[in-house]
Amino acid sequence: MKLQWLILIGLVFAVIIAVFAVVNVDEVPVNYVFGEAEWPLILVILASALLGFLLSGVLAIIRNYQMQRKVKALQKEMAVKENLIATQQNEIGEYQKAGVVPEAQVVTNEEQTKEQF
Repeated sequence: MKLQWLILIGLVFAVIIAVFAVVNVDEVPVNYVFGEAEWPLILVILASALLGFLLSGVLAIIRNYQMQRKVKALQKEMAVKENLIATQQNEIGEYQKAGVVPEAQVVTNEEQTKEQF
């Protein structure tokens, strides 16, 4: 539903830009760093809108890629921790079968990082 609203807002915005560009067809001077040229305002508006769209699209793709990498890293970390939990549950089961009561241990962050390396 959210995507549909975004598409609808994008289409409305595109129509507003198109109408605004069609109304403004006079030629205007465009000053470049190395020179100046006369361009129809409609082209300047549409080119600016297109460049803005492309820039925001590229930034969105980059952010999406970064988020996917972060998700994969977190999934790997979660799998390692689930494996550790399963191993510890198996050890507890073995202790219970043997009738042994292990001493309680407190694991700190320093001990966890030492075990990982």
